[in-house]
Amino acid sequence: MSVLRSSAAVGIALSTLAACSAQTTDPAGSVAGVQWQAHTPSSPPTERHENGFVAVGDRLYLLGGRGDRPLDIYDPAAGTWSQGAEPPFEIHHMQAIAYDDKLYVLGAMTGGFPEEPPLSHVLIYDPATDAWSEGPEIPVDRQRGGSGVVLHEGLIYLVGGNTRGHMSGYVAWLDVFDPETGQWTPLPDAPHARDHFHAAVIDGYLYAAGGRQSSHDTGEVMTLTVGPVDVYDIANQRWHTLDQPLPTERAGTGTVAFNGMLVVLGGESGNQEASHREVEAYDPATQQWLSLPPLPVGRHGTQATLYNGELHIVAGSGNRGGGPELNDHWIMTLSE
Repeated sequence: MSVLRSSAAVGIALSTLAACSAQTTDPAGSVAGVQWQAHTPSSPPTERHENGFVAVGDRLYLLGGRGDRPLDIYDPAAGTWSQGAEPPFEIHHMQAIAYDDKLYVLGAMTGGFPEEPPLSHVLIYDPATDAWSEGPEIPVDRQRGGSGVVLHEGLIYLVGGNTRGHMSGYVAWLDVFDPETGQWTPLPDAPHARDHFHAAVIDGYLYAAGGRQSSHDTGEVMTLTVGPVDVYDIANQRWHTLDQPLPTERAGTGTVAFNGMLVVLGGESGNQEASHREVEAYDPATQQWLSLPPLPVGRHGTQATLYNGELHIVAGSGNRGGGPELNDHWIMTLSE
């Protein structure tokens, strides 16, 4: 039986959350009208963390992670997973995006902890041919991984990241990449440097929320989390910082723009061994944060994606650091 619900119904439920969440929160902390539902196929995807997960066309693609991991492909219509061509090398710490019916990877890392090198070129997967290819070179002086990556009006924006893996190479850089011409253009730096986070765009504004300043060389891998949320006005090329910081500081988060709201999921921090379950949403209309139903299983190091108006999240690590690796699949739906 399909777990997919009406996207319009989900939208109606979420649009009322900011106004009525206090009145509709039950004793367990969930919000009436919205819930997590498990998808349990006969053949689940491969366990992994520090991976990407993104919808391209009518499929969802789970890729990368620590070690050599296969490309797992989810068919929402059939509710089944299959495998595609493996990436040509290890890729991790990414926010994958869809462009021109292809899967793009940039702002990612490869290799082993703690000083993992960033990718030198854009990596592209074409579902039509089930083949990977090497795209344009990333300028040497702007290469980094663990970055936020978003698509807006045909251009790809790369914000933050770390030039030295988990060492103190965190940056506040913002670049725009034109996938049609291969041109890279530096833009104004963000107010705060951060890595291990994902970004999102809402109404022409790029949001950088969560993350940390990874500094293994000073013994501060987990502790330098970033609370302020930086917002870039793409049209006017200006940054500002929200008055309201992320309520629960954490890195390794997934972030999506869902129904006009900035939704930050899961993560890891120095405050607890278990990965975070928090799902917190910022409503630009009210300029307030609210709590959505927490993840049934906490996780960090994975990406959330949208398909047909619903939010999907798969894989990640159940504890801070490197494990246990997960392969469970959860969908945020409207309760009946």
